[in-house]
Amino acid sequence: MWRPTCRPIDPGINMMRVYWKTAAVVLALTVLGGCGLSAVARRDKYQARGKAYLEKQDYSRAIIEFKNAATAMPKDADIYYQLGMAYTDARDFRPALAAFRRAVALNPNHVQARLRIAQMMASTSDQKLVQEAENQLRTLAESSSASSEVLNTLGFTELKLGDTEGAVRSFERSLAQAPGELSSYVMLARAKLLEKDAKSAEEALKKACDQLPKSPDAHRLLGEFYVDQTRMSEAGDQFRRALELDAKNGPALMNLARMQLASGDKQTAEQSFKRLATFDGYKSTYATFLFQEGQRDLAVREFERLARENPNDRAARTNLIIAYRAQGRLSDVDRVLAEALKKNPKDTQALLQRGETSIEAAKYAQAEIDLNEVLRQTPSSPEVHFLLAKLHQAKGDTLTYRQELSQALQLNRNLQPIRVELAQNLINSKQPKAALDVLDEAPEAQKASTLILVQRNWALWALDDMPEMRKGIDRGLAQQRSADLLIQDGLWKLRANDPSGARAALEQALKIDPSDLRALQVLNQTYQAQKNGPTPLQRVKEYAASQPKSAPVQDFLGVMLMAQGERAQARSAFAAAKEADPNFVKADLSTVQLDVVDGKLADARKRLETILSNDNANPTAQLWLGIIKERMGDRGAAIELYRKVAEAQPRSAQALNNLAYLLSEVANKPDEALKYAQEAVNLVPERPAYCDTLGWILYRKGVYNAAIPYLQRASSSNAGKDSVLWKYHLAMAYSKAGDVVRGKATLAAAMKLNPNLPEAKTAEQMIGASR
Repeated sequence: MWRPTCRPIDPGINMMRVYWKTAAVVLALTVLGGCGLSAVARRDKYQARGKAYLEKQDYSRAIIEFKNAATAMPKDADIYYQLGMAYTDARDFRPALAAFRRAVALNPNHVQARLRIAQMMASTSDQKLVQEAENQLRTLAESSSASSEVLNTLGFTELKLGDTEGAVRSFERSLAQAPGELSSYVMLARAKLLEKDAKSAEEALKKACDQLPKSPDAHRLLGEFYVDQTRMSEAGDQFRRALELDAKNGPALMNLARMQLASGDKQTAEQSFKRLATFDGYKSTYATFLFQEGQRDLAVREFERLARENPNDRAARTNLIIAYRAQGRLSDVDRVLAEALKKNPKDTQALLQRGETSIEAAKYAQAEIDLNEVLRQTPSSPEVHFLLAKLHQAKGDTLTYRQELSQALQLNRNLQPIRVELAQNLINSKQPKAALDVLDEAPEAQKASTLILVQRNWALWALDDMPEMRKGIDRGLAQQRSADLLIQDGLWKLRANDPSGARAALEQALKIDPSDLRALQVLNQTYQAQKNGPTPLQRVKEYAASQPKSAPVQDFLGVMLMAQGERAQARSAFAAAKEADPNFVKADLSTVQLDVVDGKLADARKRLETILSNDNANPTAQLWLGIIKERMGDRGAAIELYRKVAEAQPRSAQALNNLAYLLSEVANKPDEALKYAQEAVNLVPERPAYCDTLGWILYRKGVYNAAIPYLQRASSSNAGKDSVLWKYHLAMAYSKAGDVVRGKATLAAAMKLNPNLPEAKTAEQMIGASR
């Protein structure tokens, strides 16, 4: 749908901003026995100052002057209206609304104040307020002197309420009054498009060009309409006409450059972007073009030049940081941010950026310091709460992560990606009803978005509400046939015993994104459901053969082959993944698992050390290297690696358990080991190995009765060969606790399974001595 990029009518800010024109102000000085100016004279003086400050966009001083004027003449409605306008321009809407309401209380016939109140109500997502705004605007519009601004606001409100016919009438009435008002033509075209009347929309925009022959924006907007209608030749003509009228029209040149790039004329597009970069507000466009076209070294040099020539331009600095990060030049990122913070230690943007990069580098302590400083300065910033959420997510603190996301959303309920992320977390935490509530609290304008619909469908899937999920899928697919919606369609049809229909949807999803492993996984399930067709492995082999350049698909095939015991073929698939993308680390980690299974520990160690040489904070590589070092007998190195993972990811249960075991058995530090073992069991209480570690550490500390429940939990499982060892541990704990009978019975059961473990002799001697 075509959306004009010119500033739209925005009732929440001030649809038709009133610009104060400088005028000579004559103040009548009334001197009464040396008492100074009269109330009227004081009001006029403050009012004149307020208007002058508004022209300079010095809103805080303008507000002070208008407040002084209101003190001088507290019953002057117009002064409160001007105060409201100053607050509006300062984007401080709550006191603006209060000022407008005060103006109306003093003068119920103050049309402009009533209009501003209606605009503010219309800008909300509360349908009741929007409806009330419409009622008030209709009353204002019934006046024979109704302005085009009132009529345009009414039309905007009617559009928001779905009354396109009423909106068309309001915009046409506005144009009858003010045929030179471009925004009215734009909104009329928008209304016509909502009625699916593209021809009338085009006629409205053409009429705007006729009525405003010297307006470059009228031609640009018509060009944007043509782009939406895929009439590219006509669009180009309009953009060029706009540039003929105004050679410095940035939006027109930007649109033209994008068209040139989309058509494959990169050389002409590059010249257009280079020219655009000379315009104010578009300085970075050429560098961005170079970056997106793969000329990253040239792009970085251009970003560096812009940052150097504009040292106080935070946007230029941000672009440079993004470019450095994309190239992995993290030391340069640190340098730029350090220089900025040396110049201004309270630079909140630099602190936020350093906090974000510190999170990615697992420097959580530094990130926390920086983000807390920003929080101290700007406690109502949604951005800092979002980054605090990501910090706690990285540390594994799910509860605080969720709380910070909620806080960010409370501060700005329009942050759709954060709302979706919070809902996803609630679904993952087995709270789908809470996720659904979060999504249903979205602003009305967002509820029909694909992002919200997709996440809502996942919540309904988790709730097993299949009828409502079907409605959500159909609603979404009517808007956009995205991979997410097609995967949901496939899952729904598979559960409805329609594997053929599911397969058709999933194959469409894979055409959109051939590397979407979710679609491939569900597609496998459709073949499992139809037992007379090809096996899932056969189908994945065929699909991987058709996608030789997709590293994720090749790795997926390798994992399936490894699970089937076809290790040689799996190794070939992982090699194919690396060939497709040399930076695809997951294939290296998958190969490490093969190396371990094949007993190639030296190869596994070398592979992991290579990964860590490029990313020394990769926790998965650190954990696996710790496991390899432990198996190779280098237990001291394993302890240090496990400790690094535990510090970076304090909710990594495996790292905590392994660290606890080695601290107790090798380093002889049972007190330190105990806290790690307890945390591992708290995180994954059903894992028998973790229960045994905790129980055995308590045993070694002499707390036998406390050890027994954990050892019982471990030994009662059927976890393979290790369960025998855990039975010997339990037998010894029983014996030390004085329960010789259960100790003997547990020992006998363990001896039947495997009498050759070293612990068997120890347990037998202990229990025999206790008879």
